[in-house]
Amino acid sequence: MQIAIFDIDGTLVRGSTERMFWRFLVRKRRQGLRQLLAYLAFFARYLPTGGVHTAKKNKAYLWGLSVDEVQSLADEFVDQVLPESFFEPAIQRLHQHRLRGDKVVLMSGTLDCLARSLGRRLQVDEVCATLCSQRNGVYIAQPPEIHPFDAAKLSLARQIAERYGADLSQVAAYGDSRHDLFLLAAVGQAVAVCPDAALSGVAEELGWEVMDPPALTGSLTH
Repeated sequence: MQIAIFDIDGTLVRGSTERMFWRFLVRKRRQGLRQLLAYLAFFARYLPTGGVHTAKKNKAYLWGLSVDEVQSLADEFVDQVLPESFFEPAIQRLHQHRLRGDKVVLMSGTLDCLARSLGRRLQVDEVCATLCSQRNGVYIAQPPEIHPFDAAKLSLARQIAERYGADLSQVAAYGDSRHDLFLLAAVGQAVAVCPDAALSGVAEELGWEVMDPPALTGSLTH
């Protein structure tokens, strides 16, 4: 058995699921002046300590929204809108891992509600995504409780592997950007999916598999 960890944005999905979902929330009239002000206030409060990653952690546009309502909207979005943006070669590779009996994990900086909806659709074993701060069932404008991004992905992946009684040599990881390098460099099988320039250079140098849009899906060889 192998553990297969898939990033979402840029890997399983072309583009940013969170940006697409925000536009969906706008169409559903779940974004207004209060959410905009909370989003801007987050920058003013946390930029001095958060630095360049503050924008990644800013989920304050969910401020004041019900957690249950947002999950329901996420389910609708993933079911009706998101499939149009699937990167099919990566989706098919995920299914190959499932059919082979591997444990499949989605690990992403996107919203937990989106990742969980997608995970149910793809029938994965586990989801690790951005868990936004909430109080009494309502989102609040504070940094996320869990944020799988950059080096944090490696730490979280190690915890998941240990939970399955495995180590990172038994992990296959799929990612698209330089922010996935910490994880990709540590696992037994690294796959660069539609990689950015930085990841592409490392993948070429180290001989990692690269999945690009023109390529066929291929089959598992490990």
